[in-house]
Amino acid sequence: MALNKKIAIPLAILIISVSVAGGWLYKNGWFKDDGGGHSKLEHKVQLWTCSMHPFIIKDKPGTCPICGMELIKKIDDSAVAGTPQTPEQKQQAEMLGHVSMSANQRIMANVATVEAEQQTLDKEINAVGIVQFDQSRQAKVTAWIAGRIDKLHVNTVGAFVSKDKPVAEVYSPDLLATQQEYLLAVKSREQLKSSPIQSISQNGDGLVASARQRLMLFGVKESQIAELERAGKPTIRLPIYTPLSGIVIEKMVQQGQYVNIGDPLFNIADLSRVWVEIEIYENEFPNIRIGQAVEIRSQSYPGKPFSGRVAFIYPFLDPKTRTVKARVEMPNPGLKLKPDMFVNAIIKIGLGKAIVVPVTAVMDSGKRQTVWVESQPGMFEPREVQVGQRTDDKLQILSGLNPGDKVAVSGSYLIDSESQLKGGGSQDHSLHTGAKPDGKVPPSAPPAKKDSLKMDDMKM
Repeated sequence: MALNKKIAIPLAILIISVSVAGGWLYKNGWFKDDGGGHSKLEHKVQLWTCSMHPFIIKDKPGTCPICGMELIKKIDDSAVAGTPQTPEQKQQAEMLGHVSMSANQRIMANVATVEAEQQTLDKEINAVGIVQFDQSRQAKVTAWIAGRIDKLHVNTVGAFVSKDKPVAEVYSPDLLATQQEYLLAVKSREQLKSSPIQSISQNGDGLVASARQRLMLFGVKESQIAELERAGKPTIRLPIYTPLSGIVIEKMVQQGQYVNIGDPLFNIADLSRVWVEIEIYENEFPNIRIGQAVEIRSQSYPGKPFSGRVAFIYPFLDPKTRTVKARVEMPNPGLKLKPDMFVNAIIKIGLGKAIVVPVTAVMDSGKRQTVWVESQPGMFEPREVQVGQRTDDKLQILSGLNPGDKVAVSGSYLIDSESQLKGGGSQDHSLHTGAKPDGKVPPSAPPAKKDSLKMDDMKM
């Protein structure tokens, strides 16, 4: 009995003490639900860590003992899966991708920022081209009648010819007979005019018109027919004229050669205007429009640009070069541009006003484009953007930035590497913040591996 009393008395005292303590805790709300599904006993102490050195963990705010930067709140990795995130937890998750840098670190990493500006953007397309003949200014001199080339007035390729001067003279028995028929028809018309019968007098005009038509089909001009009628005797040789003035680019006949109807004699090209066929890459040709001004430069005439306009865009693409050809029509003063000459073409296109950043500010992962924005002094956050046209050293931003935002133009890859080291890589920021590409937060996060080694366990 004595032993039972020794055990019962302390046990009773312990039970009374626990009851009193439990009642006091219950009275002060320690066992009440705080609205988030957890009691106050389940709350953990808020820890603080360094964004640059995540293994530094403190139980109160302060500065990092290594780099001296301000500590940020550490995200609770032991959050129960399936519980919705509070606004504070979401903010902490978003801060995981942020990178904070001191002034010394920015100097060491060569980080520089510029403001995104809204300005007028002009795009310049550079292309190569080849000078070609203007096909609308080419002609071929052919024989309108069978005969012998008795005389050539043009003996060399490259000679200049005028449409008012003959290039050759041909002798043809058929032409001689037709001229005689015409002269006879003219004489018959004069005789038949005095006939009192109207049908006979009109028949003379029909004979003259028929003979004139045959001469014109042989290539005889109106002036030559008038000269034939005035002289009253046929011409032995028929002069051959070119339909336009230009340069002889091909000679296909020799003096004394016999030719048939339709045989080509010369090829003539007017080089006072030329075509330049330029090649535009398939990612640039949507910016090309008919009527756009084009500047043509040639190595033969440095510092002396030529000007033309886009006259035609070919409706097909070259599968070998992946380019689309565009035709530029332009004057050729002094015949300086020669056919088959290589030239460079410059086309300037106005894109209007847009938000513009340097090319070095955008990091392209292949799936998305990201820039690092300095949201606060020394604090950088990744932001996904949609880019548009590119100029020499600038990019058009369609969405994701506002005018005045400071973006990193150098050192971006170092900032991105630091963000990935701390678990908030910019290129896959949604994997670390728990956000989907559409900005929504999934209902639950995958549980962490039990055997994984965490640097967060290191406390200082």
